[in-house]
Amino acid sequence: MQDTQGVKVLARHSFESNSMVTSREASKCLANVLLLEGATRQMFVDLGYPVKAAQRLKNDNKEDELLNSRILFLTTYNTTLDFDDIFIDHQLAEIIHQNIARHSKHYSKSGRKNLPSATDVQALSETLKLLFNLSQYYPQHLKDLAKCAPDILKILCRIHLATPVLQPPVTYLVNALLNLSIVYDDKPPKDSDPNPYFPKPDQFCNVDRLISILDNAVRTYTEEQLETLATPLVTLLRKLYEFAPSGVRPHMQTVLLPSNSERSQPLGQSNTLASRLLRLSNSPVAPSLRESVASLLFELSDKDATSFVRNVGYGFAAGFLMTHDLPVPASATEGWSTAQGNGDLGEKLTSVDGKEINPVTGQIREMEPDASGQEMTEEEKEREAERLFVLFER
Repeated sequence: MQDTQGVKVLARHSFESNSMVTSREASKCLANVLLLEGATRQMFVDLGYPVKAAQRLKNDNKEDELLNSRILFLTTYNTTLDFDDIFIDHQLAEIIHQNIARHSKHYSKSGRKNLPSATDVQALSETLKLLFNLSQYYPQHLKDLAKCAPDILKILCRIHLATPVLQPPVTYLVNALLNLSIVYDDKPPKDSDPNPYFPKPDQFCNVDRLISILDNAVRTYTEEQLETLATPLVTLLRKLYEFAPSGVRPHMQTVLLPSNSERSQPLGQSNTLASRLLRLSNSPVAPSLRESVASLLFELSDKDATSFVRNVGYGFAAGFLMTHDLPVPASATEGWSTAQGNGDLGEKLTSVDGKEINPVTGQIREMEPDASGQEMTEEEKEREAERLFVLFER
């Protein structure tokens, strides 16, 4: 079955049989062959069957959707198939949109009506995987694919979150949103929301859902697991912050950056989401996640090095600033006292009532342990200097 003749037989039964039972069984075999033997994908493309697979997606049948989305997804790898013609001649973006919209009807606010079956969930997952690859490889069609965003967000907000949380279809829902436009380039259709990511009734709902998923994940997974599973989620939050309305940005800063109440001890030592993110920003075993989290914290600090150091402490900010050739604020080595009065988060630490903070640890000075009782020996100083050197090298 892993040669041209075998693929031809399976494809003929999949797309030319008069029996849908036969067709679907053959499609299962075909999908398995395409998965297991990469060379068969180009054979399938050369036989001209991808268009027929796209047409099958119109059937409004979850099994057809599952199988043919999987087949098309596999042909996005290592083939000469150009999906442009399928987008234009067969309205592929609209078909995907309709299928995702159909899935969204399974997810009510109460979570009790029309619960999706296992096959429904698998079909949705395959469609989302196909959507992600198409958005990645065919950015010229992002405008049409972006119509899927409102229904994806609806599902993401209403789906029951299993434990552990980052598993299909939640991971595929997050991935699918990564490349879709956050804002529309022109006037949206009359019946759609101007910005589905920040809907007018509750601009925080989607952001809060993603943050809740992230909070659950960082408490559940190891750093090595988070490297693969959570990096897309953090990247999506970064994109949302970039385009967030003025009322949403301070909300994200408040939730994701350390609060002033955490400054009774060095930042990063509590069990809050902000502290866990700080620790991940220095993780030696999760380089992609470390970079993404540090970038998120920097962007939450309005991309200002001084605000960044004040928000997270120089100890956590130093590595990011150095690797990105950003100037280190002079105050980071001198210390400062916070200003009186009200100010924007990240510019003035007014909520600590003007109390001086340690610029390295972020802790309020007067709450630091008394270190005057016993000085470090020369040997202890050398060991501490070596430890700090290793940390900065990371």
